[in-house]
Amino acid sequence: MLGTIITAAAGLVAAPAAGLLGYRRLKRAGHAKLLRLTTPNGIDEAGFVRVGGIDQWVSIRGEDLRNPVVLEVHGGPGAANHVFLPRTRAWERHFTIVRWDMRGADRTFARSGPEGQGEMTLEQLHRDALEITAYVRERLGVAKVLLVANSFGTVLGLRLARSHPELYSAYVGTDQNINDGGRERTAHRALIDRLQKAGRRKELAMLAATDTDTSPWSAEQWSRYNKLVVTSDPLTYDTMKTVVIRSLWFSPQHSLRALRTYLRGMTFSECLGPQAATIDERAEGTAFQIPFFIFQGAHDVMTPPAPARRFFDEVTAPVKDFALIEDASHFASFRRPDRFLGLMLTKVRPAITGAPTAP
Repeated sequence: MLGTIITAAAGLVAAPAAGLLGYRRLKRAGHAKLLRLTTPNGIDEAGFVRVGGIDQWVSIRGEDLRNPVVLEVHGGPGAANHVFLPRTRAWERHFTIVRWDMRGADRTFARSGPEGQGEMTLEQLHRDALEITAYVRERLGVAKVLLVANSFGTVLGLRLARSHPELYSAYVGTDQNINDGGRERTAHRALIDRLQKAGRRKELAMLAATDTDTSPWSAEQWSRYNKLVVTSDPLTYDTMKTVVIRSLWFSPQHSLRALRTYLRGMTFSECLGPQAATIDERAEGTAFQIPFFIFQGAHDVMTPPAPARRFFDEVTAPVKDFALIEDASHFASFRRPDRFLGLMLTKVRPAITGAPTAP
C-alpha cells in the first residue's frame, strides 16, 4: 500500500531545490554514519542472489550473529524496507535482520527493469520467499528464521507461517492485512464516515460508483482507493509525510536516480494489490504450529486493528499475543520503532529462545 505516496514523492524527487539538496546531503551523511556496523561478531553484507530465475537483492545486518535471525517481508507491494534503516537501526542490536527486495521492488527491479521481473504473482513470490529462506538458513547456519511481515507482506507472511512451521520460529505481523476474500469492509465504512463528515461529495460519489467487493478491482482502482484512505486521515497522512517520504528522501543508500527507480518499481508492482484482495485468510486456515503475534497501529485506517483482532482470536498457536501500538496508524513499526522493538523483546524473543529478555 506504499504505492499511494508515489505522486507526492515523485514531485519531490523531480525538482529539488539547491538548498534542499544540501540539507539532504547532510542528513544522508549522518544516517550513513549511524548505519556503520563495527562489532566483532556482527555482519553487514548485501548483494544479488539468484532466486526464481532472476537476481534478487538481499542484505543481512546485525551486531551479533548469535542473535535470532529475522526475515523481513516488506510491504507495498514493491516497497522495500531499506529506506527505513536509520529508523530501525536499534533493532540490529538484538536481531540479525535479512531484508529482501522482492521481484518488482527497489534494487531487484533496478537490476533488470520491468521486462526482467518474470511472473508477478503471489504464487511466485511465495516460491521466491522459500528460496530466500533456504539461502538464509544455509548462509547463517540456522535451522529456523523469524518471519516479520508488514502491510502487503503479511499476505505472503501468513501463507509462509501456516504452511512451513519447519522453517520459521514464529510469525510477527504488523499492519496486518485481513481481506476475507474481498469482503472485509471495516476500512471502507470508516472511509465513507470520514468523507461524509468532511463534506467531500466528489469522493463519496466515486466510492458509490465502485463495487464494494474489492476482488474484481483493477490495479488503478485499488491504488486510487488507497490514496483516498491515506489523504482522508490526518494521522496516516502525517505518517506518510514525516516517516515514509522523509525516509525515502534521506535514505543514505539511494541516489536521486535510485529513488526514481524505487517509485517506478512500486507503480510496476501495483498489479499484485488486486491479487492480495482476493485472499480469504480464514478459508486458508487459522491453525498455526508456531508462535503467532500481531502488533497493530491502534489507529490504522488502512488495515484496521478490529479485523486483525477478530482473525487473531480465531487463531490457534502454541503461543500467541496481540498488541496495539499507540499513536500510530499504518506503518506502525516505522513510526514507533522503539515501541515495536520493545514488543519484539518482551513478547517474541522469549517465545523463540525460551529465555526472558529485558526491554
